[in-house]
Amino acid sequence: MQSLAPSSTINIKSILRTPSPSPSPSLFRNHRLTFTVNSAARRFDSAPNTGSITNPAVPPSAPPPPATPATGGVGKSRADWQSSCAILASKVVSQQQNTEKTGGADNITVVNGHKTLDLVPVEKIPKPLTITDLSPAPMHGSTLRVAYQGVPGAYSEAAAGKAYPDCEAIPCDQFEVAFQAVELWIADRAVLPVENSLGGSIHRNYDLLLRHRLHIVGEVQLPVHHCLLALPGVRKEFINRVISHPQALAQCELTLTKLGLTVTREAVDDTAGAAEFVSANKLRDTAAIASARAAELYNLNILADGIQDDSSNITRFVMLARDPIIPRTDRPFKTSIVFAHDKGTSVLFKVLSAFAFRNISLTKIESRPHRNRPIRLVDDANVGTAKHFEYMFYVDFEASMADVRAQNALAEVQEFTSFLRVLGSYPMDMTPWSPSRGD
Repeated sequence: MQSLAPSSTINIKSILRTPSPSPSPSLFRNHRLTFTVNSAARRFDSAPNTGSITNPAVPPSAPPPPATPATGGVGKSRADWQSSCAILASKVVSQQQNTEKTGGADNITVVNGHKTLDLVPVEKIPKPLTITDLSPAPMHGSTLRVAYQGVPGAYSEAAAGKAYPDCEAIPCDQFEVAFQAVELWIADRAVLPVENSLGGSIHRNYDLLLRHRLHIVGEVQLPVHHCLLALPGVRKEFINRVISHPQALAQCELTLTKLGLTVTREAVDDTAGAAEFVSANKLRDTAAIASARAAELYNLNILADGIQDDSSNITRFVMLARDPIIPRTDRPFKTSIVFAHDKGTSVLFKVLSAFAFRNISLTKIESRPHRNRPIRLVDDANVGTAKHFEYMFYVDFEASMADVRAQNALAEVQEFTSFLRVLGSYPMDMTPWSPSRGD
């Protein structure tokens, strides 16, 4: 009979030596032992009737059992083999009984420094994340840090408070610093002005929108209410200089003349900064044009209230973030784009026609010089060399990027432009409007 090598079966000595990691060691051992006996018996039946059997459970130092001579059948030799396996099974049962008497699972052999195979206790398993754990920051910005240009008391601070009530407003001395604050994660949002109903567009911020990679996620419109501020006890007759932001000075030009203040106008960075400058330096001959909140913050008196030339004075601010928002169609949306037209005639007309044919209303179009290619030369043999200025065009239109009309319009626009970028698709500010009044 052919010899059956120990390596060709499951090692029973390893079962006796190493406890099973299963929660029920006895059941697992019996299962493995039954598998070993049955598989070995099947292999024994399929082996030739010549030779001898090597018992893998007998240690190498023990003398081998006497060989049983072949009798032409397998009955006696098979009985001997099953008898040997029964002896082994009795040893396994004896060891299990000893383990149960000494404490059972409490005396499991140490595995990789652990006395138990339950490496993570059930009560300490971390709770899986739910959709609430992944939800965005609360609406209205209760925990948001919002950057704005200016100092406390500026209109930009009021716009930030209107856009994100109860936010943490972060003043910045320049527009570009506000952009960088969001990019560097110092702030979560930025609220910056882009146009005024009287002064027009704020070109600096349009240039910065193209230079930086922030996204427009909303807009807010703020009525502007200018006040003439001075130190306590100062009268208008003592004023010989008025300082404020350039647009604030322009918006109050006629009213200042009516008040008899034909004095020097001096521009500074922002309106609240002008009020702070007058207060910090105790300038009794200088007045500032700023908000009523600035007068309260810097202990100034209001010499004249509501001095803007037009009561319909509104500044539009945009809210900027690192990531865009998902456009929707269940409420009015506005989309802002910037593009540079390709060479050719009537390109701008073709671009605007893409929106007109789809009944998409444009709310703004602004041109700015193309900094990378400011001048384009056109050589004509009959006319000569002509120089044309190259422009970037900023366009706002009333449609969401989730709208198929807007998607098709931009696909057509892209055919006529050398550069196209979507600055943002965001909800429109639908708050009721009323002329600026004193609080």
